[in-house]
Amino acid sequence: MKATKGKARPAEDVLDEETPAKPAEETPEESAAPPPGEAAADIAPVVSGNLKRLRTERGLSLEKLARASGVSRAMLGQIELGQSTPTISVLWKIARALDVPFSALINPESGPGAMVLPAARARVLRSIDGSFQSRALFPMDRPRSVEFYELRLAPHAEERADPHPPGTVENLVVNAGRCEMTIGAEKRMLGTGDAIVFEADVPHVYRNPDASDTVMYLVMTYAQRL
Repeated sequence: MKATKGKARPAEDVLDEETPAKPAEETPEESAAPPPGEAAADIAPVVSGNLKRLRTERGLSLEKLARASGVSRAMLGQIELGQSTPTISVLWKIARALDVPFSALINPESGPGAMVLPAARARVLRSIDGSFQSRALFPMDRPRSVEFYELRLAPHAEERADPHPPGTVENLVVNAGRCEMTIGAEKRMLGTGDAIVFEADVPHVYRNPDASDTVMYLVMTYAQRL
């Protein structure tokens, strides 16, 4: 972050642990940008709840998170209590220490109820020629160790995948059509309803041998949370 001309840089991320924390002062360049139509103050309770949840899930005390992030324990405590709206620079430090996307701290948590992921707003990735597409069936803005996808392969198309990190496991089921899987040097033909589980830390290829689309569902499990 570049310093604002003529102003001293806010010091909320280097507070003395023994000095009572003051509410964070923000310049326009550094304030955490709220979603459109919401006031900056509305971000504080969202960040408060997300920070406490993410820290607790990782078994971190405020003191340990302070050491990992470089943000003082006093400031972290104020953020968790909703008493301070942190700057972007502070949020980035916390996100890096928690190993989560920046958005995981500022997006509202859906709560324990059902969460609908509308098809019309789905995140779909496509190959350059459009013959392969992957639709995420999970919220992508949260830490996770498991991902769920819908895959589609056009007639006679194939998709080559690079090795994933060690410990990554793919569990694939064919919903419609057929898929020829090549996993390292091994080949397997899967028909409709067939499933396969394999260690995905080697090159692998999905190929549609037929003249109609292949539709598959894939669960990817990672050794570590993303």
